[in-house]
Amino acid sequence: MNIKILALLLLAGCSMFAGPRVVVGFGFGYPAAPVVAYAPPPPPPVYYAPPAPGYGYSWVGGYYYPVGPRWAWHQGYWARPPYARSYWVAPRYYRGRYYRGYWRR
Repeated sequence: MNIKILALLLLAGCSMFAGPRVVVGFGFGYPAAPVVAYAPPPPPPVYYAPPAPGYGYSWVGGYYYPVGPRWAWHQGYWARPPYARSYWVAPRYYRGRYYRGYWRR
């Protein structure tokens, strides 16, 4: 009887470590991996940027980004750069792949 209980506890203890894992990743200034997009985005609409809300803001222009099989429009906005003297590198579509925008130092 004791051997059966010991085997059951051993199996239960081992299965505790076989559960799902949690992974956390961090990126430091590098653009994310490209996303495969089969059709190029439509031409961006023409619009004007509103006045800056204050000193130190940068304009992030509107851009299309892939959502499943279609493209969605993200309007432009004013943002404070996360680093000193950094600038926004706009998203781009190149050779069938979409590269996300990012802040460059």
